[in-house]
Amino acid sequence: MQKDATTPSAREQEIVEKAYAYVLAHGLSDLSLRPLAAGIGSSPRVLLFLFGSKEGVIRRLLVRARQDELESLAGLEVSGDLPETVERVWTWLADPAHEPVLRLWAEAYGRSVSGDGPWGDFAATTVADWLDLLARAQPAAQRATPGAEAARTLALAVLRGALLDLLATGDRPRADAAVAAFLVGIRPAPGGTRA
Repeated sequence: MQKDATTPSAREQEIVEKAYAYVLAHGLSDLSLRPLAAGIGSSPRVLLFLFGSKEGVIRRLLVRARQDELESLAGLEVSGDLPETVERVWTWLADPAHEPVLRLWAEAYGRSVSGDGPWGDFAATTVADWLDLLARAQPAAQRATPGAEAARTLALAVLRGALLDLLATGDRPRADAAVAAFLVGIRPAPGGTRA
């Protein structure tokens, strides 16, 4: 059986995993091949052979980061209730165990906004991923309405803003309070309708 050219070899996958662990600890924006290679027990030449360039390494690590994001999203229980789902997502985002991957996400997101080089469409793709999750938390019959789209866009903006604030300041009580205040505003009154 012939190997698919797009399927990474076991060695390539091992290097990607080690490199991903390295950038979770050291960041991605100022990545240099020599320290990366030394940190993962490889060489710059091997990295260039496998990925073509430094930009190729970054692109591959962003793919790996998105894989983590999608696995995390798949693991979040979506309730069919937007406020409840926002609360669950915030609990996951604010968990200190997820800080390394979220710092990497924030770094890649910020670089991607400028749209340059290997960072490309990372931000736009991740926004679409999160909006899809939030859409599943809304009644199916209402998802396509402008009001439902605006509600999940606002929810994402609050979550993203609170996350960036938490990563910048470490002030969890203040970020928790902000998300809680937002949830009070979007939870329906008894007998009311949901977004």
